[in-house]
Amino acid sequence: MMAAVSARPAPTFQSFETSGGARIFRIPMKVFPDLWSYAYLVLVDDYIVLIDTGSGFGDSNAHLEAGIAQAAAAAGRTIRMEDLTHILITHGHIDHFGGLVFLLERTHAIVGIHELDMGNLTNYEERVAIAENRLKAYLVEAGVTEEKREDTLNMYRVNKMLFHSVPVDFTYEAKGMRLGAFDFLHVPGHCAGHVVIRLHNFLFSGDHVLGRITPHQSPERLTYSTGLGHYLDSLTLLERWAGNLEVTLAGHDDPIQNLPARLAEIRKSHAARLTLTLEFLSEPHTIAEVSQELFGRVNGYNVLLAIEEAGAHVEYLHQRGQLRIINLDDFDKNDGPVVTLYQRNTGMVGKKID
Repeated sequence: MMAAVSARPAPTFQSFETSGGARIFRIPMKVFPDLWSYAYLVLVDDYIVLIDTGSGFGDSNAHLEAGIAQAAAAAGRTIRMEDLTHILITHGHIDHFGGLVFLLERTHAIVGIHELDMGNLTNYEERVAIAENRLKAYLVEAGVTEEKREDTLNMYRVNKMLFHSVPVDFTYEAKGMRLGAFDFLHVPGHCAGHVVIRLHNFLFSGDHVLGRITPHQSPERLTYSTGLGHYLDSLTLLERWAGNLEVTLAGHDDPIQNLPARLAEIRKSHAARLTLTLEFLSEPHTIAEVSQELFGRVNGYNVLLAIEEAGAHVEYLHQRGQLRIINLDDFDKNDGPVVTLYQRNTGMVGKKID
C-alpha cells in the first residue's frame, strides 16, 4: 500500500548518465507533509525534458526550482524553466502533475501524457467531482461508518482545489509511443493512463514500480482501467518489454537495480494479501473489515488508502468468482448504495491464487 515516507531522511539530489550519454538529474520535492517525490530533469540530444513536476503544494515548487538550478550547476550549463522543451507526465496523480500550474507560467515546454489520463489535467474539476461522487457511494458499500465517511471525504478533498485545468499538447499515442530517444509503455493499474518511460538503459517507472513499498491499488469501481487485475497484467507486460535495463528510477524511493527481482517481490506481496483476504472471508465481512484485517489501525490519509487497497483485493477475487455477495436482499430494498457483505465462494475452496 502506498504509505508516507516521512520517517526516512529527506531524499537528496542525484545525477546519472545513460549508456547513450544522456544526463539525468533526480530532483527531490516534498509534495505533501508526509510524502517526498522525485522529478527527473533529462538532457538528451536537443531535448531538455522534465519527467513529472511534483504537487505544487507547500514547498514542492520551491524544491523543483532549486533542483533545476542544482542540475544546471552539475551540468555546467545554463538551464532555466523557460529552457525546458518537454514536460512528460508519467500518470495523472496530483503529486506527479500538480506543479504544472507553476511551470506553465514560466515555460513554453510541450506537455505530454497518456490519453486515458489527459482529462485529469484538461478537465480537472470534472474529474474531481466525479471521483468524489463515486467515492461517497464506495465508502457506504465498503461499510465505513457515517462519521468516518465524512472524515475520509474531507481528507480526500484536502489540497484538491490547489490545481486547476491546464492544456495538454500531445498524448503519447499520438506520437506512436516514442519521442526522440524516449519510448513509452502503457501500464494501467495504479492509474488508468500510467506509462513507464525507457531511455537507453534506464527506466522511469513513476509509481508503477517502487523500491520499498507496493504501489497503491484502488478498485476499478472507482476509476476505469485501474484495479489489481490491470496492475498485475501490466507488471507482466513491463517485464517482457523492459529488456536489458540497468537502473529503474521511481517516483518515490531509491533507484532499483534489479527490476525482475522487484517485480517478483511485488507479485508475492499481492498474492499474500489475496490469500489473507480469502481466508478472512471464510465468514461474511465488509471491505472496511477486510481493510482492518490487512492493515490494522491506520491514521490520516492512510485510512483512505487502506480502504481502497482492501477494496482492490476484494474486487479482484470477486471478479474471478472466488467471492460472493451474501446480502443480495438488501439491494432489492434500497435504491442507493448498500453495505455489501462478501464471503468466500465455497465452490472455489482449494483453488490456487496466482
